[in-house]
Amino acid sequence: MSVVHCDAGQLPAAEKLECIPALMSAYYTEFPDAAVLAQRVSFGTSGHRGSSLSQSFNEEHVYAISQAVCDYRRYKGIDGPLFLGGDTHALSEAAFRSALEVLVANGVNVRISKDGAYTATPVVSHAILKWNAGRTTGLADGIVITPSHNPPRDGGFKYNPPHGGPAETEVTNRIEKSANDYLEKGNSAVKLMHLRESFRSPHVEEYDFVKAYVEDIADILDMRAIAASGLKLGVDPLGGASLPLWEPIADAYGINLTIVNKEVDPTFRFVPCDKDGKIRMDCSSSYAMSRLLDMRENFDLAFACDPDADRHGIVTRQELMNPNHYLTVAARHLFRTRDRWPTGCGIGKTLVTSAMLDRVGKDLGRNVVEVPVGFKWFVPYLHNAHCGFGCEESAGASFLYFDGSPWSTDKDGPLMCLLAAEIMAKENASPSEIYHKLTERLGAPLYQRLDAPADDKTRAVLNSLTPEKVKIKTLGGSPVTGVLTRAPGNGAPIGGVKIVSDDGWFAVRPSGTEAICKVYTESFKGEDHLCALQKDAIDFLERLLKT
Repeated sequence: MSVVHCDAGQLPAAEKLECIPALMSAYYTEFPDAAVLAQRVSFGTSGHRGSSLSQSFNEEHVYAISQAVCDYRRYKGIDGPLFLGGDTHALSEAAFRSALEVLVANGVNVRISKDGAYTATPVVSHAILKWNAGRTTGLADGIVITPSHNPPRDGGFKYNPPHGGPAETEVTNRIEKSANDYLEKGNSAVKLMHLRESFRSPHVEEYDFVKAYVEDIADILDMRAIAASGLKLGVDPLGGASLPLWEPIADAYGINLTIVNKEVDPTFRFVPCDKDGKIRMDCSSSYAMSRLLDMRENFDLAFACDPDADRHGIVTRQELMNPNHYLTVAARHLFRTRDRWPTGCGIGKTLVTSAMLDRVGKDLGRNVVEVPVGFKWFVPYLHNAHCGFGCEESAGASFLYFDGSPWSTDKDGPLMCLLAAEIMAKENASPSEIYHKLTERLGAPLYQRLDAPADDKTRAVLNSLTPEKVKIKTLGGSPVTGVLTRAPGNGAPIGGVKIVSDDGWFAVRPSGTEAICKVYTESFKGEDHLCALQKDAIDFLERLLKT
């Protein structure tokens, strides 16, 4: 069992706060060495991430990636506007400006937020889909400058093509290769226009992201029911880009909602330390969410989003809900209330999301579509309504409009927060209470993720696995019923393996952004069985790496 840091759940001491002047100076004055692997552009499941202090997210990276995006747009004939957003991390503001200098120099028509407001990931995705609806030419795409819930020293860059969701692997591979080619040549071929001239350019226009999102949200959520319920709601934006959304939503629909913290500060000094003692704005962490948890008796329901608002955290009077638990309740509610969705519309889940969703799907008579890790896999299924709801265990999800058309094809934290309010308003019970009743009927799973060190050999071995190479016959004492190295929903490689029995499973896959191997386990037979699954998983991994 991993050790909890003594600072976990406590506000960070002054000496723990990031030195923003040093961080920003490094962004402009440190230069990456393209010959060093850790300093090259590398797109994981959520774009390129790094820190200026380690020469992995500096102005030169942003110049190179932005030029590569412009090249990709020309290659694909994408000539509509590009919606450019960014969150509240210190490096996001700098990278936003750097990206704009390149985009405008390349003649891209850029839409930026009105009055310089921070712009959340789901708001950008929604804007892309709204623009592209009914169009076959002049399509829009987008960039979000964010490292999501990562610590204050980090920066990140995500590209969303015209489908509105995270770019697929072949797209990011092309952008990554092109960006590194630019870096290797000292960015000599990158086109630039000075920032002052960029802002004056006719290529830059303001767009009211907030208005578009707020006005449309009544077409996907029962806002009248939430308002009529009189539920007392609390929200903590955790100093992130969802902050500009909450007051307009409350005012437009007459919701009783209190923002418990309106502070924005790039040190994130108001966010309690996470389990490991680091400042990490993770709305799934009971440590980072401890301040909101302390307030839970003041509200019927409270919630939070991470800095780019693509994740949600749901706080009932009983608890901070486990993401898997809430996603189960959300799926149940959506498929019982969205009667205009196509009858063949299914539940989308990543392969490491709780098997409780499989049981709910069976109970509802709905197909469950299981895909590899990464929200990008849900994009086509949300577009064609093959899935009405797509979700992943790390508290990311989105779903369709009432009429079955796509609202966003990226994770949407505010949407999932307000869905919790709709559920409570219409079912007269908290999501926690509903989940507890579900477990009485469908079983009560225990779920845990472990981390193990991973190197290039580990990645290579896991990536080369096929079901025939896996010799394990029993899991936690029960017969193995499935060995997966490809996702059953779309046949795509999972980069590891998932081994399943009737009462539990484990999955092993290397992280796309860290030097760790993630080991996921879930049991429907209790704590002892979960420990047995974990032992089987670790033994399996050790044997695999010895061969």
